Amino acid sequence: MPELTLHQTVFALVTSLVAFGLVLELVRRRRLREEYSWLWLLTAGAMVLLVVWYRLLIVITYIVGAVTPLNTLLLCAVLFLFAIAVHYSVIISRLTVQVKNLAQELALLSARVEEREG
Repeated sequence: MPELTLHQTVFALVTSLVAFGLVLELVRRRRLREEYSWLWLLTAGAMVLLVVWYRLLIVITYIVGAVTPLNTLLLCAVLFLFAIAVHYSVIISRLTVQVKNLAQELALLSARVEEREG
């Protein structure tokens, strides 16, 4: 199985560390809520782990039946995007229910106010 070149290793490690640092900075500046940051931090941490512990990447590549470690990393990226899409779909669904309930409550309160004024 081909090994990652030094250039690929350095690029992957730097990208992973920058992503990890960026997420932490966004949380620190309150631009990203902690509850939404866990998946990003987990992914960046997994990327660092796989780059540093190349043997683990080889084992995962063998388990999933991929041809090269880069294919395994691509599969991980696709799975990550799937997890993000599902995570945000759950959040959007919850917010949709909350907006509907708030709109109904507002309509009831508006009707009561109009009834008392009229």
